[in-house]
Amino acid sequence: MSAIFGPAGNADSFPYKSSADAPRWLAGLGLDAYEYQCGKGVNVKEDTARKIGAAAREAGIRLSLHAPYFINLANPDPDSLQKTIGYITAACEAADWMGSTRVIIHSGALMKRTRREALDIAIPSLKAVLAACDGAGYGHIALCPETMGKINQLGDLDEVLELCTLDERLVPCVDFGHLYARSLGELEGHGACVRMLDRIKEVLGEDRARTFHSHFSKIQFTPNGGEKMHLTFDQEDFGPDPAPLMAEVARRGWSPTFICESAGTQAEDALTMKKLYQAAAPGGEAHP
Repeated sequence: MSAIFGPAGNADSFPYKSSADAPRWLAGLGLDAYEYQCGKGVNVKEDTARKIGAAAREAGIRLSLHAPYFINLANPDPDSLQKTIGYITAACEAADWMGSTRVIIHSGALMKRTRREALDIAIPSLKAVLAACDGAGYGHIALCPETMGKINQLGDLDEVLELCTLDERLVPCVDFGHLYARSLGELEGHGACVRMLDRIKEVLGEDRARTFHSHFSKIQFTPNGGEKMHLTFDQEDFGPDPAPLMAEVARRGWSPTFICESAGTQAEDALTMKKLYQAAAPGGEAHP
């Protein structure tokens, strides 16, 4: 198996009105994944979701789905937890309609707590979410806690990996742009990529590590807060550079899913990542 690549949502160059046309378009570009966006709420209708799923199967495109952004596993309020469970099970329902088996979730905000206090709230919350997903018949869908870009958010790499130790079906969504931004540019370059991939392997074992989920984009950050905004690969003031990561993943023979979140050029930049990966693979070369 090889790594697979695709965009988050539809790029500015997407020429159609319906996302049901996205899988065919992406396959024509040479991509193999597509992450459907429900960040502002799960509003997709069942008929549309099933059309997207059928189109993806026909085009050979692997689907994932991003759950609403306002999930907060670190809020101890019982009503908040019930809302979070509702957002995630709704996302799982839509993913199931599409035939997707990965749903990406945010872990939440610190809310003036220490990182440890927030994580100790998020752990039982995530257990409750998993139980609710099982009860609703979505135990076959992997939840992917995402590393976050703002410093006051829960979700550095170690925090996400600790959440993922709760259950085998949890898959880390490692957003390398977010980690670069929250580290104020320190997590950049080949050495940093080696350390991050080694850490995933150390905590989860190589079998789980090699198929991790990932988001990638260049991200502008501020010294006090971390992530400010997503950029395109053409912008050079901020990183991270995708080349070292693609080279290291290819060297290891791992097969993660890379979803590009560039600002408007996510399909084109996903293809750039795929070509970098192919060129770095043993005996490989980038294909047009």
